[in-house]
Amino acid sequence: MTPSTHRASVTLPDESTAKRVVDALSELFFEDQAAFAAFERPDGRWDVTVHFAEPPDQNLLRELVGQAVRQDVASTLVFDTVEAKDWVKASLEDLVPVAAGRFIVHGQHDRHRIPPNKLGIEIEAALAFGTGHHGTTRGCLLLLDHVLKAYQPRRVLDLGTGTGVLAIAAAKALHGKVLASDIDPPSVGVAEENARLNGAGDLVDVIRATGFASPRFAEDGPFDLVLANILANPLRQLAGPMARHLASSAQVILSGLLTHQAPAVIAAYRARGLVPLRHLKIEGWSSLLLRSVK
Repeated sequence: MTPSTHRASVTLPDESTAKRVVDALSELFFEDQAAFAAFERPDGRWDVTVHFAEPPDQNLLRELVGQAVRQDVASTLVFDTVEAKDWVKASLEDLVPVAAGRFIVHGQHDRHRIPPNKLGIEIEAALAFGTGHHGTTRGCLLLLDHVLKAYQPRRVLDLGTGTGVLAIAAAKALHGKVLASDIDPPSVGVAEENARLNGAGDLVDVIRATGFASPRFAEDGPFDLVLANILANPLRQLAGPMARHLASSAQVILSGLLTHQAPAVIAAYRARGLVPLRHLKIEGWSSLLLRSVK
């Protein structure tokens, strides 16, 4: 173990700005090179901290942050070194459990605080956007809870699973199999590990796939429920392929879109025979519940 780790930190005005910065920086570093943490402050601003195993290129980081937001924000980046420790775990200790209907997303340090009448989902991701603290994840979990009160889907797909939160939630609530996919190989590994840690390793089957470009979707479908927490443009492009993989009267939960993007996404799915049932708006993000009427 090295005697210290290297840290870059910056305070940003809001969650969307924090996400842009994290997205820009995370494209540059592999999982074992850096760990990211993003947390909301009491004043509504967001702190983004990146821990590095090796000293980072400070000029490059400032340039990337400047491109993602503004150069004056990049100039406020602070670099220092900290005592060697499990800094991913330490950064997560400030994350409080997030409740969404019957589900509570939490870290290991809050395992003992989960009420027996709730379904705990333990996620040790280094980034708050993948742990339920982001409005899109929370919106999806709330809609999933709503759907499962009156509907018991047999074939479930979590498209673009990320940390695996939604797949794990569905598997634990239904006590059934869930197919999960992601385009990103590291995410596949993270989702598999999180499913295993949550006792759902035998229920959640994670594959690497771009969109619906895998024979597994045809083999495991047609799906009664699809969860897709991605981004607006990919969601619009996937409307046709998704509709072809849906069972009759299937329900679809979509998120990852800003509220002003929701009408265009709804229109794309209406054109494929899906009608909107619910629209949740959380922190500027939209989560949609639709049903196939074909």
